[in-house]
Amino acid sequence: MEKLKFAFFGTPLLASQTLDILKENGFIPAVIITAPDARSGRGMNVNQSPVSAWALKHNIACLKPDKINEDFVNRFKKFGVDISVVVAYGKILPEDLIKIPKFGTINIHYSLLPKYRGASPLESALLNGDSVTGVSIQQMVFKLDSGPILASKEVPIHINDKKDDLRDKLTNIGANLLSDTLPKIIKNKIKSQTQDESKAIYCAKIHKEDGELDLEKGDPVKNYNKYRAFYGWPGVYFFIKPKNGKKAKQNEKIRVKIKEAILQDNKFIIKRVTPEGKKEISYEDFLRQN
Repeated sequence: MEKLKFAFFGTPLLASQTLDILKENGFIPAVIITAPDARSGRGMNVNQSPVSAWALKHNIACLKPDKINEDFVNRFKKFGVDISVVVAYGKILPEDLIKIPKFGTINIHYSLLPKYRGASPLESALLNGDSVTGVSIQQMVFKLDSGPILASKEVPIHINDKKDDLRDKLTNIGANLLSDTLPKIIKNKIKSQTQDESKAIYCAKIHKEDGELDLEKGDPVKNYNKYRAFYGWPGVYFFIKPKNGKKAKQNEKIRVKIKEAILQDNKFIIKRVTPEGKKEISYEDFLRQN
């Protein structure tokens, strides 16, 4: 497999972690394509993606196109790769780019397709309280997550798994499954499986406002599942009227972020919170102060 020449499209940390595992298994991309550097923070510092940093560290050619246009496609063709691998790249690839490599383009998707096609498969499995999810490697076509399945593997979800826990599991399993699958693709030893369109379930992109909880009327188990699914970003929160302070006088509500919670006897028990404009404290202390 030393002769395999592949391109890698990816952007976030899980994509760079996938590259680590691919490298451990003897697979190093000929070219990496990732999101452009972005400015952020008060000083508007330039920040590169984790995948860009990985490419720099390992001295791999790295392209950061603002747009996937004709100029980029022509530049990409010059690398002459056998196959392209996509892991959370963040942009839709045009059909002509997907078809350029001899063996096309494949993608790691973090669900058992056709379930949870779309932008938030990991979060959706947790939101719905699933006990099992998985990883699928699909042959990409120009229709959202609907290409033939080349390989898949089930992954159990523990009741205490939060998003970062599940993401780590899926990243590791997905990268190793990809390492096992690549040689089979090149040797034409894969029997692809067409997805059953009648079983397709789509999941939407997560937005910050999706994290709001109703502690009074909301279902405790659903609140806990949302806490697990949105752990880190966007996080979950609730609004409350403060007993004192400027906002209390104005009869305004403050946003309280839930930092730690558990499910016990089907009760959603909050452990730690960060009130708006304040430092993280225990929920008991917060209630005493409010």
